[in-house]
Amino acid sequence: MARPKHAPPASTLFLLVRHGLTPTTGKVLPGRASGLHLAEAGQQQAEAAADRIAALGQVDAVYSSPLERARETAAPIAKTRGLKPRIDKGLLECDFGQWTGTELKKLMKLPEWSTVLRAPSTFRFPGGESFTEMQGRMVTAIDRLRAAHTGGVVVCVSHADPIKAAVAHAMGTHIDLFQRIVISPCSITAIAYSPGGPVVLTVNSTGGSLAELRPS
Repeated sequence: MARPKHAPPASTLFLLVRHGLTPTTGKVLPGRASGLHLAEAGQQQAEAAADRIAALGQVDAVYSSPLERARETAAPIAKTRGLKPRIDKGLLECDFGQWTGTELKKLMKLPEWSTVLRAPSTFRFPGGESFTEMQGRMVTAIDRLRAAHTGGVVVCVSHADPIKAAVAHAMGTHIDLFQRIVISPCSITAIAYSPGGPVVLTVNSTGGSLAELRPS
């Protein structure tokens, strides 16, 4: 007698969305400072990302970093699916400590900047977080949300460095190489998690359909 066939465990699809453009994007390291909102272009990006995600169909939950620019990006995404965004501190930007609010052109002149780019695993921001701590926090948040929405589709609106770190972890890439990953404003990165491990479906997607994201 043939044994009954069991369906493989369902994967959980995470859509990791970086917040949209702000007035200081590419100029300042804003970190966790409050009061930074989306620029008009960032609001338009958020609406476009919401439309792209809505076309995918199923979305079970939308989570956001507590910072204003992330919440403002998450709002239209959640609205299109009739959901309320939930705040999760695990999705926060890296804590840049004393570097928070400093112009990038000034930071690039510091001798420590080379370490940030080439050996981030060895660096801790003065008075702030290390990159390895940031990665652990982000991955832990994804694991927790995955357990809460097994087999579903989860949108997480976060920031460039945490998303880069999550991608590196999913690909089995050392954190020292995570700076080679590009995460643009309002880009969508998709990772499917199953008991067999994560599958990176797309990284830094800024246009086009998301309809084919589910792994075969």
